[in-house]
Amino acid sequence: MELMHIPLSELAVAKVNVRHGSKKADYHDLVPSIRERGILQPLLVRKNGRGYEIVAGRRRYLAALSLEKEGLEIEAIPCAVMAKGDDAAAIEASLIENVAHLPMDEMDQFEAFNRLLKEGRTVEEIANIFGVTEIMVRRRLAIANLLPKIRQLNRSEEIDSATLRALTLASKQQQKDWLVLFEDEEQHAPMGSALKGWLLGGEQIPVKVAIFEPSAYDGGIIADLFGEESFFADPQKFWTLQIAAIEAKRQAYLAEGWTKVEVLETGNRFYQWDHEKTSKKKGGAVFITVSEGGEVEAHEGFVSRAEARKRDKKDKGEAQEAKSAKPELTAPMQNYIELHRLAAVRLKLLDHPQIALRLVLAHMIAGSSLWQVKPDPQKAMKPEIGASVAASPASFAFEERRKDILILAGLDGERAELVRPNGDNYAIVSLFARFLAMDDEKCLRILALAMAETIGCGSAIAEAAGIKMNADLTGLWWADATFLNLLGGKDVVQAILADIATPAVADGNKTETSKVQKGIIRDYLDGGNGRPKHENWLPAYLRFPAKGYTERGSIGVVDRWQSVASLFETEA
Repeated sequence: MELMHIPLSELAVAKVNVRHGSKKADYHDLVPSIRERGILQPLLVRKNGRGYEIVAGRRRYLAALSLEKEGLEIEAIPCAVMAKGDDAAAIEASLIENVAHLPMDEMDQFEAFNRLLKEGRTVEEIANIFGVTEIMVRRRLAIANLLPKIRQLNRSEEIDSATLRALTLASKQQQKDWLVLFEDEEQHAPMGSALKGWLLGGEQIPVKVAIFEPSAYDGGIIADLFGEESFFADPQKFWTLQIAAIEAKRQAYLAEGWTKVEVLETGNRFYQWDHEKTSKKKGGAVFITVSEGGEVEAHEGFVSRAEARKRDKKDKGEAQEAKSAKPELTAPMQNYIELHRLAAVRLKLLDHPQIALRLVLAHMIAGSSLWQVKPDPQKAMKPEIGASVAASPASFAFEERRKDILILAGLDGERAELVRPNGDNYAIVSLFARFLAMDDEKCLRILALAMAETIGCGSAIAEAAGIKMNADLTGLWWADATFLNLLGGKDVVQAILADIATPAVADGNKTETSKVQKGIIRDYLDGGNGRPKHENWLPAYLRFPAKGYTERGSIGVVDRWQSVASLFETEA
C-alpha cells in the first residue's frame, strides 16, 4: 500500500463503497475541522484507470468537495493507495470504516455482505471480520431472495423494515401479487403487521409459542428469510395440539402437589397486583394464561388478595374471634342497604345519560359479572378468504383508525382489540374514571370502535345497521381471484356475467363452461382482450341491501334482512 497526495479532481467514490448511491450523506460535522486543519486521516483509494476511486473516506471527500465549491483552496489530500485488484479487501475496508459512522440499515449490510460473498469470503469470515454472529450475516444475505423491486422500495424508504421482514415470509408469487397492490393507486397494499395477516390468511401463530413436541404437528410452516420468525400454516391443527399440551401441563402441576391449577379463558390476563405470592405448602395456586396468539404462561404460587386476607386472619387466630363477634350488619341488612342504594343510582342515571354512556363503555370493554360483550372472531372458513379480507381497503382503513382510537382511550395502539371482557372490577372503574375526563365526542368515537368490534358477522343487526348507514363497498372492494374461485353454479356465473357485461353477452356465451365465463368476467373487470372496463362494479351480494341472482334463495344476508326489514319501514 502506497501513501500519496492526490488532487480532488482525480478522485471519485468507488462502487464498492458501502455508501455508494445513498441519497443522503451527512458530512457537515467534518466541515469545520477540515476547513481549519485540512484532512489528517488518509483516504483509502485504488487506481481505476481514469484516476482514483475512494473505497473508504467518502464523507471526508464530500466535506472537502463542499469547501472547494465555497471557494476554499483544497490542496491535494493524503490517500493510501491499495494494491491492484483487491476487491474483497476494499469492501472490507469500506464496511469497517462505515460501521463506525452512521448505523447501516439491513439493506446496507445485505449489499456489503453480498459483495464480500461474491469476492470469495465465507459467511464465517465475514462474521469474524466485523464481530457479528454468523446467523446475523445469513439473515442479511437472505434478503437476496426478495424481488429486486422490493429491495429497491426499501432502499428508497418507500417501505419500512417491518414490511421488508414481513415480505420475507412471502413466496415469489405473493411478492409479485403484493407489488401489484402497491403500484395500483386505487388499492392499498398491506404493510407491517397487517401484511402478515394478508400473507398468512388469518391467525398469526408463531412456532415459538408451541409447548407441544414439534414432531406432533404435521401441517405446514411459513418462515421468513431472516430465520427470526416462523408461523403455523394450519392454526386449527396448532390449537388442537396446544390445548392438549396445556391440559397435560395442568395435570403435571397437580401431580407435583399444587392443589389448584386454573387455566384462564383464552385472551384473559393474569393481574399480579390483584394476587399475593404464596408457596405451594400454604395453598398457592397456579394460573395458566393463554394469549390469542397461542402463547402460554404459568404464574406459580399465587392466591387472590381476598383469599390472602382470610389466610392472614386464620394465622393470627382472628378467625375464631370473628366467628363469635357479631358483625355490625347482618347479611339481610347489608342486602337491604345495597338494594336501596342501587335504586337511587338507577334513578339518577336516567337524568345523566353522559355518565351512563361512560359506564356503558367501561362495561363493554372490560366486562363484568353481568356484562359479557365479545368481539366478533371474524373466522374465515378458508385461508384465502382471510387473506382477501385482510388485504381489502376497508380493513386497511379500519386498522389505521383503530390505532388512533386505542391511543385516544389511553391504551396501547398495537392492542389487538379494544373489547377484552375479563370481568375485572378494577379495570371497569379505571376506565370509567378515564372516560369521565373526556368529552362526549371522544367517548362516542371510542364507543363506535367498541360497537364495530362486537357487531356480529352476518347478523340481522349488522345488515340493518349497514343499510341504515348507507354502507357502500364501492372503492373498498375489488373482485379478486378468491371471489371468482368461490363462485359456484352455472346459473349464478351466467347471471353475474349478464350483470357486469350485458344480457346479450351472457346469452352469447351461454354454452361456454363456467371457467370460460369467469375469464370473460375478469376481462370486463380489468378491461382485457378489448372489452370495456367496468369500473367499481359490485356484485349484488355486496350491495346494501343485498340481493341474489337466482330464485334458489338460501342467501344468508338477504334472508336475515328480509326477516326484519318491515321493522324499519316508515309510514307514508
